[in-house]
Amino acid sequence: MADDQIATTAQAVEADALPKMHEVHADPDSCAGLECAPKDVAGSADGKSPARWAYERLILYIQNFEDQLDATQEVAMGFTGGDAGVLKIEGMGYFDPDIITFYGSDSMGIKTQLVQHVSQLSVMLRALPKTDETAPPTRIGFRLAADLEQG
Repeated sequence: MADDQIATTAQAVEADALPKMHEVHADPDSCAGLECAPKDVAGSADGKSPARWAYERLILYIQNFEDQLDATQEVAMGFTGGDAGVLKIEGMGYFDPDIITFYGSDSMGIKTQLVQHVSQLSVMLRALPKTDETAPPTRIGFRLAADLEQG
């Protein structure tokens, strides 16, 4: 909302609250030269489904996590509960209004897809060794962000 527009109190409070985040780390040097948390939250939730809003913010976290990896590592996700285990992230999407889906392969290389309701979203980003030591590391965060910018 532009500074010269009049907003209701509720709109002002929501606009002020949504695009912010805050983190504190035990070791202030653990992120030396890096941002431990994404720099910007993906705009505002205004007019977006819960699925798209979650999708956009997950992309920021994935990109930021990948920025902290070395050339021998790729991003994967660990899931809590059940036997879901770890999924090497090869794709991600959403289905309005409230579903996020993750595509990839598990630790045995088996094709895997996780479909999750946004209210149950609990993702742990992990650094895994690359499966092909000679190939450059795959950075899915960059591709997800580029796709988001296109439309």
